Amino acid sequence: MLKTALQPRWIAGLLFALILSTVFVLLSQWQFSNADTDESAEPRATEDVRPLTEAFTPGKPMYETEADQMVSFTGSFDPDKSVLVEQRLQDGDMGYWAVTAFTVDGAPAGEFIPVVRGWVSDPDDVTDVPDGEAAVVGRLLPSEAPLVATTPTEGRVAALSTAELINLWDAPAYSAFVTASEITVDGAAVDTGSMEPVVVDAQPEDTPVNWLNIFYALEWIVFAGFSVFLWWRLVADEYQRSLEDDEYEDDDHDDDAPEPDNEHPSSEVTK
Repeated sequence: MLKTALQPRWIAGLLFALILSTVFVLLSQWQFSNADTDESAEPRATEDVRPLTEAFTPGKPMYETEADQMVSFTGSFDPDKSVLVEQRLQDGDMGYWAVTAFTVDGAPAGEFIPVVRGWVSDPDDVTDVPDGEAAVVGRLLPSEAPLVATTPTEGRVAALSTAELINLWDAPAYSAFVTASEITVDGAAVDTGSMEPVVVDAQPEDTPVNWLNIFYALEWIVFAGFSVFLWWRLVADEYQRSLEDDEYEDDDHDDDAPEPDNEHPSSEVTK
């Protein structure tokens, strides 16, 4: 079969099949590269600050489309409802989140929302809760699952769970919390002292996948393999035909050969 494959016309056929399969592979790569599409080049909608009362409703779970939204709201902090959330990393250092309940103006039933006022490495560095009419701008995040602290300490929790805080403070609340990026009281920025702001970036949006492009890409790969297979199949058929032709010629030579003379002349017996 190798002798058949090395014939000039089959070598040319192989080159053509390889060129064709290369084109198919390139088309497949192009389809794969277009499978991931960006729906929009505009900034994420979550970065546009929206009123909390419009962005999220208390008393219901948070959907993925509502998370990470930058929100603003007014109301007042409740100094009697503050906790420290343990085991919080900030720039590689372990510390605490200072969290205080914030009663939101315009909430349907006067619900509060936990506000992360800042991060501290030492609980003694937590500043006093702002007093008066306050305004907060921050990122809205879903409630964490409650955790059982190994050594419970008064005024500290292991997770920022609104369900746990509702039981702890005996008041209705949003099923979410806010990491404050800006706190003002009576129009003036609040001095956070040694507390560092907790910066939470928006989670990356999932890139939609165009499955039709994926299907076309796989099709081109199949076509690339089929072009080489087709060349091999044609060579194999040609080789098989050549074997049959050789066998047929051998049979013809056998038919044309003279038949051997098996009769022997009779000999006379002389006496």
